[in-house]
Amino acid sequence: MPAQLFPYPGALPQITSTGGALFTAGEVFRHEELQAMAMDGLLRHVYAGTFVRWDVRPDPVVRALAASAELPVQLRRRLTMGRMTAAWIYGCAPGPSRLDVLADRRSRTGALQPFSTAVLHEVLLGPADRADVGTVSVTSPLRTAVDVALYAGTAEAVSTLRRLAALPALNCRLDLVQRALEAGNRIPGKAAALDRVAAAAAEPIR
Repeated sequence: MPAQLFPYPGALPQITSTGGALFTAGEVFRHEELQAMAMDGLLRHVYAGTFVRWDVRPDPVVRALAASAELPVQLRRRLTMGRMTAAWIYGCAPGPSRLDVLADRRSRTGALQPFSTAVLHEVLLGPADRADVGTVSVTSPLRTAVDVALYAGTAEAVSTLRRLAALPALNCRLDLVQRALEAGNRIPGKAAALDRVAAAAAEPIR
């Protein structure tokens, strides 16, 4: 079973159930109507077609729900938000232009629709690699950091790794990321990933 990660002390757990505070285009209002309400100061934009009330500060649960809303309903519980998308959900990266979603290659999950706003990556995922953020499956902070080191561009990876390590509640110290990478066998890009972790550790984390 994935760990239930949020809310945690120091997080912003205003929404663990949306209670009418979260709005997704197409459910009640059209996207243009939600945009107009955001321009009037009634809503805040979270991601793509999802908005929240003006008085709600988006937290990891809200961002996870907003990302999940972009996936087909039948796939939402089968896929896991990962890589830079997971880092954004944890509040450690900017909103992604496209969602990175992961599917365990050992299970059948189905395909995304053509022209989807998400990119599907088939990977190996163990129980410790996933956490539930609200009702959404997201890679654990440590798995997120390892994937960021492996797959993000160097500048983006270094800044994101430092942000992940700076949040004590995530328990994602850079030495743990380094050990996780070193423990992996025959990982493409491992040397470059270790260099990114070292670069992130080169300056004190404020």
